[in-house]
Amino acid sequence: MRIALDAMGGDYAPSETVKGAIKALELVSHKIILVGDREILEQELARLGAKGESRLLIKHAPEVIRMEDQPLIALRNKRHSSIRVGLQLVKSGAAQVFVSAGNTGAVMLGAKMILGSLKGISRPAIAVTLPSMKEPFVLIDAGANVDSRPENIVEFAIMGHIYAKSILGKENPRIGLLSIGEEDIKGNGLTRNAFLLLRSIPQINFVGNIEGKEFYEGKADVVVCDGFVGNLALKISESASSFISHLLKEIFRSSIATKFAYLLLRKKLEQMRQKVDYRAFGGAPLLGVRGTCIICHGSSNAEAIANAIKVAVEMAEKRVNERIEAHIEVVRDALGVGKSLWKQLRGKLTQFREFIEENDGGEE
Repeated sequence: MRIALDAMGGDYAPSETVKGAIKALELVSHKIILVGDREILEQELARLGAKGESRLLIKHAPEVIRMEDQPLIALRNKRHSSIRVGLQLVKSGAAQVFVSAGNTGAVMLGAKMILGSLKGISRPAIAVTLPSMKEPFVLIDAGANVDSRPENIVEFAIMGHIYAKSILGKENPRIGLLSIGEEDIKGNGLTRNAFLLLRSIPQINFVGNIEGKEFYEGKADVVVCDGFVGNLALKISESASSFISHLLKEIFRSSIATKFAYLLLRKKLEQMRQKVDYRAFGGAPLLGVRGTCIICHGSSNAEAIANAIKVAVEMAEKRVNERIEAHIEVVRDALGVGKSLWKQLRGKLTQFREFIEENDGGEE
């Protein structure tokens, strides 16, 4: 197996990405292709004492898609960018996984355009692993789809089910729908209709709605939502974490007594930091595309890059994509052979609506 790493992507590239690749050699036994400007990458390897390492290869890609670039325009105009070249390596079979901390929009759009979607998946989704009061859980979709249909939410749930089962080791992952109340009547049209569909599919362990206040309580192994809500939840969580960290620093620096208290609590605080640190979870997979694609936080350091590579290899070795396609097929067959899953779900939703309208009319 070969891993294509966007060595030019991220706030601290190429220094941290190359360091991450070197660190990853301790975690995986495969070759890593550093995609980027050859001269720059060779200088970086030499500086870090890794020039000549047989498991570190270079694929020349002289262009870089910057964080501020418009994804579609950049992908069209920068045909030799590290993102586009890295994805092409996966498409051609020269690499099996792609990891990038670069422009998230460009990675998502490029993966859809170049790699294509898995059979039975209409919209790929980002799956982010987050900590909870109990064990880590998966949030999906965390930003790939701003506007989603109820049928897409079902696809996200199925992909999250397979990911949690394969990577987090959950035998029968609990699927929760992020909404504004526990009752099935709560929420907007999307969540109410998605609730009806999720409840009707026995191939997933749907446990109902998850409220925002329950988000980190560990009531579900997979929390599913549309990308607009998911990205807001993720960014607000990151902001809250930074805010709490800032408050703690101010408190511990406020007096000699609090500085002494910090010395006593330092180990416990470090344990807490490690539990909520995104770097420990690596990157977030873009589920639903052909080939394994991992999107890292833009500020990823070497540790985060190395862990992302480890997760990518684990996904490929456990054949997560093949298992998603197989599970989609099981659900499709259970709903009725002969139609696509998307059409079957739309048909089922229409039946639900007609049933509700008939019952409402009878009561009136």
